[in-house]
Amino acid sequence: MRDTGGNKGRGLLKTIDWKLVICWLILVMIGWANIYASIHSSEPGSIFDFGCRSGKQFVWIVTALCIAAIILFVLNPRVFEGLSVPIYLFVLALLIAVIFLGIEVKGSRSWFAFGPIRFQPAEISKISTSLLLATVMSQQGYKIGRTKDFIITAMIILLPMMIIVLQSETGSALVYVGFIFMLYREGLSGWLIFLVGMAILSFILTLTASPYVAILVIIAVASLCICLYSGRLKLWLMAGIPLIVFFAFLPTLLDLWSANILGDEGVAALAAADGDYAAAGLHKPLASRIKPLYILLGSAGLMLPFTVFTAYRERNPFSHLAVISTIAGIVLVFSADFIFNDVLQDHQRKRIEVLLGMKEDPSGVGYNVNQSMIAIGSGGLFGKGYLNGTQTTYGFVPEQSTDFIFCTVGEEWGFIGSAALILLYVFLIYRIIRDAERSREAFTRIYGYCVACCIFMHLFINIGMTIGLMPVIGIPLPFVSYGGSSLWGFTALLFIFIALDRNEKKYF
Repeated sequence: MRDTGGNKGRGLLKTIDWKLVICWLILVMIGWANIYASIHSSEPGSIFDFGCRSGKQFVWIVTALCIAAIILFVLNPRVFEGLSVPIYLFVLALLIAVIFLGIEVKGSRSWFAFGPIRFQPAEISKISTSLLLATVMSQQGYKIGRTKDFIITAMIILLPMMIIVLQSETGSALVYVGFIFMLYREGLSGWLIFLVGMAILSFILTLTASPYVAILVIIAVASLCICLYSGRLKLWLMAGIPLIVFFAFLPTLLDLWSANILGDEGVAALAAADGDYAAAGLHKPLASRIKPLYILLGSAGLMLPFTVFTAYRERNPFSHLAVISTIAGIVLVFSADFIFNDVLQDHQRKRIEVLLGMKEDPSGVGYNVNQSMIAIGSGGLFGKGYLNGTQTTYGFVPEQSTDFIFCTVGEEWGFIGSAALILLYVFLIYRIIRDAERSREAFTRIYGYCVACCIFMHLFINIGMTIGLMPVIGIPLPFVSYGGSSLWGFTALLFIFIALDRNEKKYF
């Protein structure tokens, strides 16, 4: 960071981005008002009543203001870069310690309890990770395309992410995926983002369709990318499409073959026995025996002529990466069942099944989302008015002051209020990115993008789950949801950037 000795620099009015500060304050006030709206019927009292959540949130807001003031006016901004390594290691230690010493809340052991106060280390891990990323990536000679630098960067992100997964806080861990946008800004190939998207698509196809379909899509896309990169699109169109079509219909052809051998009576008996040939008293035909080989047949049929052969002939790094990615994708497909059944918690599996349409459960795990969408939809264009929401007043939506606070906004303030809130977040993220791009210091720029990524991921996931586009994974809405850990964490995350930005503007 720049040190100018005794130069007093420019004043507060010209150095602090007051638009960011005001935007933060508006979001905090909106959150406080809507927290009171969500609990005023179940916890009667004034908005300042310390016995209810709105009163407690007021305390968190006052302390958050103190945190912001300390960061802006007391701490030297250079300390954040100098202490980023010990801060990161300390937070990692907290993340590990909470697994053994923390309390369990809704199946997740991620909270420390100090009397009536609870603290979640995962909320400050975003700050420590962002600071260390900014420190490492702003070093002279750093290149994200270099293998050593990329591995170090990836480990900085993955270490806290994996520990948080061990706490059964899959939602908080998912936020770390957002750092990929910062990495892209700093020179990471856009293909990595594409690969992440393909991994998500393959996982969904494996669960909703079949492993065969998922692998077919992976190999088809990989072979197309190689042919496009090497200028052999005609080869893919002439030979690839017929093979893809053939293998796409192969399961149907084998089913027809089996049905023809069994006959109508055999098919009926098999259906009555839920597919159990022995229980139906039937001999399993050859066509059914080779059905488990769909995946191998499809892989060999598409990978050999396009992926492996083309990669060998072209001898370029892109083709080799495509082959490695294809193999990794196939491994992921075979691992999807293990991840879904053994890594994810039971309530997380049920929520994903409801989200993907695998199961219908409007009164069970899908209850929260169903009631949330009813609340938002009932708000109409202008809403029912403050403290007049029926879904809110009668407590139909669980966790309405925390994870589902957005449905309170939607019901009482309508589409206009919801859109205004989202636009506030858009302005906040835009302003952070704008200041980051204008920064002369790589550390400030990288940290600013990390802040924008964290806020965006929370915004996207939280609103997505309240309107049924994302699984319910317990992500708070930044500055708006109830909770001291969340408010303190996001306030510190944002105001560290404001302080870094101010420090630069003082002397430039």
